[in-house]
Amino acid sequence: MNRETEGTLMAFAVLFLLGLEPVVIKANPVNPLAFASLSAIIASLLLWPVLLTGDYTGELREKPGEMKKAFLTGLFATTIAYSLFSYGTRLSTAVNSAIITRFEVFYSFLISWLILGEKITGRALLSATALFTGVFLVVAQGKRPELLKGDLLLLLTPLFWQLGHAMAKRTDYSPITIATLRNTFGGLLLLVPAVMTGFEFTGLALAEGLIIALTQSLWYSAIARINLSKATAILTPAPALTVLLSILFLGEGITPYHIAGLTLISAGTLLISREKSGVRK
Repeated sequence: MNRETEGTLMAFAVLFLLGLEPVVIKANPVNPLAFASLSAIIASLLLWPVLLTGDYTGELREKPGEMKKAFLTGLFATTIAYSLFSYGTRLSTAVNSAIITRFEVFYSFLISWLILGEKITGRALLSATALFTGVFLVVAQGKRPELLKGDLLLLLTPLFWQLGHAMAKRTDYSPITIATLRNTFGGLLLLVPAVMTGFEFTGLALAEGLIIALTQSLWYSAIARINLSKATAILTPAPALTVLLSILFLGEGITPYHIAGLTLISAGTLLISREKSGVRK
């Protein structure tokens, strides 16, 4: 199996995990910042034994300069992004949150092109447009989302996710090391505002920590093999996957918007999965 195929399959595995994750987050009974901090710290505690027992510790000693990039990955993608996401969702609605944060695919194309020098083709842009439109149809169900106070925070959230991902892609550490350090730095940085706003423990953080550990390990392995823009586009249908799982397992009804949206998502996913990763010449 070549690196392109491996990376594509890993991105699809992350998509499935992200589709399941909202169930755990929605059930969270405590302060979102406390939940995020505790989940990230638990994820790091799950990953540190893998890092220490594997052949990864040498790179920490040999490449200390990369630690700054790992710190910035945690700061951007976990601390800042999750703070914006938590408060943005609280001030807005779940529908707006699901739709607005899917702008990540377009941030990804811009950052991948400007910072990473990745090649962005017309087919990739077409697939991204189909994916975003499909998610909008599935989640909004024909209703125009009302602009609310938290929407600007939600619009900024995926920008910081992508800045963190771009930094991680340029970090010369293994995917396990990047995921471990991201959660360590991000979780500890979130601990300060979490304590200030009321820190509480919840057992659900254990489940979320496991999901984070698996998701990020697979994610950084994926973007080490394929373009960040392609990998992010594959993740775009995550909210629609959550809706689909609800239909299949919770018996919720299917509407024409579901059918139209899932058709566009299927077409967009097929297009982007066939895209070859490359750089600008």
